[in-house]
Amino acid sequence: MLDDPYHVNSLVERLSRALDPVEGSPPAPARGDGDLNGTPSPTGRALRPAAVLAPLVMRDTGLSVVLTRRADHLSSHAGQISFPGGRLNLGEEAADAALRETEEEIGLPRSRVRLIGRFDPYETVTGFQITPFVGLVDARARFRADPGEVAEIFETPFDFLMNPANHVLEERMFAGQLRRYYAMPHEGRYIWGATAGLLKALADRFNAFR
Repeated sequence: MLDDPYHVNSLVERLSRALDPVEGSPPAPARGDGDLNGTPSPTGRALRPAAVLAPLVMRDTGLSVVLTRRADHLSSHAGQISFPGGRLNLGEEAADAALRETEEEIGLPRSRVRLIGRFDPYETVTGFQITPFVGLVDARARFRADPGEVAEIFETPFDFLMNPANHVLEERMFAGQLRRYYAMPHEGRYIWGATAGLLKALADRFNAFR
């Protein structure tokens, strides 16, 4: 298309077909931190529900994914890269939690987001069941980081994150055990752990729809 040189619209259409509907209760986690380490999900543990948003911005130069770097003073996962999101409040739907947390963390009003679907729930080693949603973000939207939670807001090209060649399998010692995980380093930022696991899940779905 002459007016869509980066094929943004076709990418969004393809992704929409790959996702599950926003509505409905998510199934048990199909993926998790233990998948590469002998404890695939679901493990049967009692999990705390959480939800995240993968915000996609349709730029003139292509589709990009909004990510955050967590504040350095936080007690858990300080400085790590993540999607905006967090725990569900009592009685709260997962989609509402993802939008609420996104507005709190990066100042993006839900009126600027159009949810297009969700993908594989993810079980973390810390005991959370994360339900991930994908939302299209108005390109005119402006972000504002909550300094109590977020040190930086940045965008990473969708094409880079969906390319399996950029999904690097790495390992490190954690709690006395050698742990394997995916990482997606990009321009000096180290995307790894649950965030990389979620992106890998999204990429697997996206790449299955040609």
